[in-house]
Amino acid sequence: MMHNVLDSARLCGHITRRNWAVYRKDLFANISPSLADPALIMVSLGLGLGSYLSNVNGMPYMNFLAPGLTVATTLFTSFFETSYGFYVRMTFENVFKAMLTTPIGPAEVVMGELVWVGLKGLVMALGVSLVLACFGLASQPLLLPLVGLMGFLVGVACGAIGLISSGLIRNINQFQTVYSFLIAPLYFLSGIFFPIEQLWTPLRWLAEVFPLIHGVRMAQALFWNVEVVQTLALHGGIVLVQALVFGSIAYRVIHRKLVA
Repeated sequence: MMHNVLDSARLCGHITRRNWAVYRKDLFANISPSLADPALIMVSLGLGLGSYLSNVNGMPYMNFLAPGLTVATTLFTSFFETSYGFYVRMTFENVFKAMLTTPIGPAEVVMGELVWVGLKGLVMALGVSLVLACFGLASQPLLLPLVGLMGFLVGVACGAIGLISSGLIRNINQFQTVYSFLIAPLYFLSGIFFPIEQLWTPLRWLAEVFPLIHGVRMAQALFWNVEVVQTLALHGGIVLVQALVFGSIAYRVIHRKLVA
């Protein structure tokens, strides 16, 4: 069923609010991994390994590590929501079959899910960045609200990748393959833990195709207060294009799943 833009936006809002209503029922359990993981990484790598690395790109290792953790939080928050979470809602709970009996169509399902993970990415990235700023790891804390914008863009783009996975796999166990050969390599090879210039050039080019590395560069610019406007314009624009491309692919594969 075709809708005008305002009707589609309203229907997408219903899906986002529905997800929030379910999410907040167990809010602490849902947000605790997103907050605990960066804290554990900062303790184990920042304080532990960081005591041996006093100069990474001209700064202590904890300062180098901090920005990338905000982006990693966005990656995992959005990907797992639109992979495992979406797949369960689609396959086992039949949530979307029920929605499709209303004016909601596949386009509204995809857009509503992407708006939801974008908002989750915004809140999680902003929350982690504010905690890190309290420990003096941001040179200009007034720039950190812009981390939320980065979190939204990266959340939508990575969420679209999760939706593509949900549309292509044949059973839930196959998400492990997606994680092992796509998400984990992106996590470790996108400049979070070491300068990306040290990476083998073909791998660096491959990483550029995906949104995480561009989110890391935006977060680093904001945390370090270096070339903020140029970095946000360039890499924010790249992530926006990636979100549109991946989102279009996600719509096609999810449409096939929902109307089959």
